Amino acid sequence: MTTLDVTRAEQMGLVTDTLAPVTELAVDVEADSMHHFRARLCFVQLGTDRDIFLLDTLVPEVSPKNIAATFENPLVTKFFHAAQGDLQYLAEEGVRVRGLFDTHRAATLLGWPKVGLVDLVKEKLGATLKKEHQQSDFSLRPLPPELREYIADDVRYLCEVGRWVREACLKADILEEVLLDCDRMCDDAAARPDPAADYQPKLPRQGLSREQFVVAFHLAHALHQKRLEWAAAEDLPMGRMLSNMALGAIATKPPADLRAMVKLEGVRGAFVRAHGDEVMGLIERIQAEVKAGALQAPDEKKDRDPKRKKREEALLEWRKIEAATRKVTGSAVLSNGLVADLATSPPATLAEFEKVPYFGMKRLTRYGAALLALLDPLR
Repeated sequence: MTTLDVTRAEQMGLVTDTLAPVTELAVDVEADSMHHFRARLCFVQLGTDRDIFLLDTLVPEVSPKNIAATFENPLVTKFFHAAQGDLQYLAEEGVRVRGLFDTHRAATLLGWPKVGLVDLVKEKLGATLKKEHQQSDFSLRPLPPELREYIADDVRYLCEVGRWVREACLKADILEEVLLDCDRMCDDAAARPDPAADYQPKLPRQGLSREQFVVAFHLAHALHQKRLEWAAAEDLPMGRMLSNMALGAIATKPPADLRAMVKLEGVRGAFVRAHGDEVMGLIERIQAEVKAGALQAPDEKKDRDPKRKKREEALLEWRKIEAATRKVTGSAVLSNGLVADLATSPPATLAEFEKVPYFGMKRLTRYGAALLALLDPLR
């Protein structure tokens, strides 16, 4: 198997010509998200049974858009492993993927105990992949030889592993369900989330009074905006500036002083020394504004359909029983996304099930009548 470093525009012709006849392609991407505030796509790795191409996407002329037709062709199977983040990076570059087969998602639906690529390659081929470079800075140029080998290995065996996992799905009679899940992943990957606009803090209500929860909510948002500013100034990922764990600890247990702050879970001493005084100022301001009524509780949308929760519980219980009967995972019967969709908008006829995205004809034939009977009393 040959490996080619694609670092010039004129090499893209060879890539295009080589990929033209293939029907299966291994794909992985690398970014520098662990090392910089604004993550960049650094490499797109492509693998066939004979060739590996390492596209240096930091070179403007070497872009995945040059082979967008291959990515978008549903007749070419694209084997990814844990594709969600990769699909988002590609979408941000203007490339959408069709024909996805995600070996991680498939192995999960098969219920295999180990679903990492290292585990699958070891079990199928007896080969050992090195994973100590997962958090390396892939924006380094020239790329160190050990990192080049690492990124090439991510696609070196993926076509062979993908065919093996796909055959296992076929034997377990869950291939259609896996492919529908992969289609959903592709459709959901419009772009990477916007860290400023899309932030939603996960805060526990248990153990907090209403006033404490309101403080926690507004403090979490204020801290998030500040960590974006601080991280941008130092060109660091926001999580390395202040992790979600540390942010949540400060928001739900506002410290009275810097000594108390540094004892909170996940809060680093270096962070407190650099930004502790500003954080204390935020805490004092938000607590005062909440007490004065200037900051209100977040909008609490009441469930306008009181039976939605009951439908969800019924679907999950039914899924559990059906999965045990078929000896498959619950997600192979109904994915979590489908459970949510059916609980929110329960179809009233079999014809309406046909219109539910990612449900599929196999599920309609196998489960349609039973699901109608289950949901009908809960409308």
